[in-house]
Amino acid sequence: MVEPRHAGSAAIHAARSYWLIAALWIRASMTYPVSFWTMTVGGVLITFLDFVSIWLMFSHLDTYGGFTLREIALLYGVTSIAFRVADMLVGSVEKIGQKVRSGDLDAMMTKPVPVLVQLCADRFELRRLGQIAQGVAVFAWAAPMVEWNPQRLLVLVVALVSGVVIYFCVFVTFSTIQFWTTDASEFANAFTYGGNTIMQYPMTIFPREVVRSLTYLLPLAFVNWYPCLFLLGRTDPYGAPDWFRFASPLAALALVGVTALVWRQGLLRYRSTGS
Repeated sequence: MVEPRHAGSAAIHAARSYWLIAALWIRASMTYPVSFWTMTVGGVLITFLDFVSIWLMFSHLDTYGGFTLREIALLYGVTSIAFRVADMLVGSVEKIGQKVRSGDLDAMMTKPVPVLVQLCADRFELRRLGQIAQGVAVFAWAAPMVEWNPQRLLVLVVALVSGVVIYFCVFVTFSTIQFWTTDASEFANAFTYGGNTIMQYPMTIFPREVVRSLTYLLPLAFVNWYPCLFLLGRTDPYGAPDWFRFASPLAALALVGVTALVWRQGLLRYRSTGS
């Protein structure tokens, strides 16, 4: 059993190592400021097109799935912020297959830094801040729909933090499959980027079975759906318990446990390049 003091030291070491690796890539990207800002602005414009498609849809509709444009913008903003933060912090883990094929993973395993930390911090892309800013802008536009008070503000903050953790787990869990296949990044993208796209819309447009899957199997609904129902003062149309609106941390904690198990099994399965 790991002593709490040793676990705390290990966590501090991992966080410091992550920052040092990320800072290295930040300095490298800032060496070419024109390229950095071009890519940052480009990222904002590309992600903005996602919301433009929703906006255009409302040129012919008043509501979609029983939600107005600004209500959907609230769902969009919360999931986009959580997803883009997770993508910036750990999105590089999707390159496990490349590291396995190139032999770089062997080199990572010889260093006194957790392999997962190295994978997540590798080629850290600060330019993704532009994509986060786009999600923040959409959320800010939708925020007046909510009658804000300290409780709702707390639920929002907890949902965003939990959402980042949930997407982190989704990134790691489905990327770990590449220990067995060595080339399944597109499969992982279906759950990471695809999951974020689904959560940009109200669950009322999906069959009950899909909503249950996104609640009990892959709990993405706790990123924004249940918290936003509380923020908007709505009840769940599928009859989920009211406490689900506050259960984002529980979903995140459960997913962390599953992710830790999957990652451990994948790492134990790995032998070396070509094995």
